[in-house]
Amino acid sequence: MKKITLLSLVMLFGLSFNFKKAKDGPKPTIYGFKVKTIDGGEFDMASLKGKKVLIVNTASECGFTPQYKQLEEVFEKYKDKNFTIIGFPANNFGGQEPGSNVEIKAFCTKNYGVTFQMMEKVSVKGSDMCEIYKWLTKKELNGVSDSGVRWNFQKYMIDEDGHLVDSVGSNKKPNCDKIVNWIEGKK
Repeated sequence: MKKITLLSLVMLFGLSFNFKKAKDGPKPTIYGFKVKTIDGGEFDMASLKGKKVLIVNTASECGFTPQYKQLEEVFEKYKDKNFTIIGFPANNFGGQEPGSNVEIKAFCTKNYGVTFQMMEKVSVKGSDMCEIYKWLTKKELNGVSDSGVRWNFQKYMIDEDGHLVDSVGSNKKPNCDKIVNWIEGKK
């Protein structure tokens, strides 16, 4: 029989402890991010603690652009019930968001009366993907799931504790049952 040394036991215990700590550690949250608003100001995602958040990549010249109307309606209905929407304009799909931040803001306000928080234009896929979208799309960072942003107006649901819950494709409207039931706490 092999002789077990004290060092061997310490190493075995240490490795087991580290594995358990990593596996059972706190779930990653969105609260560590600071992003730029469409007006160039800094926005601390930690300011959203206690709110459900719907994050959407947007574009002004897309077939799904009319979803701005439903996004604004959902925002207006639930904004006083610990819910908000964050829009991230992106030009990753067919060049459908060619405008500057100033142009995007004017378009959203004039055509859809957008009052929910819009951020500066970012990249939501590829080698220049912004950090928050890396977190949203990579299980190793968000602790929940991998997903690729497939088109404009893909929606990500974040719970009141800053954890990724799920995502909804572009073809589902912001007022679909899945999103509304989640906002209202129904299963």
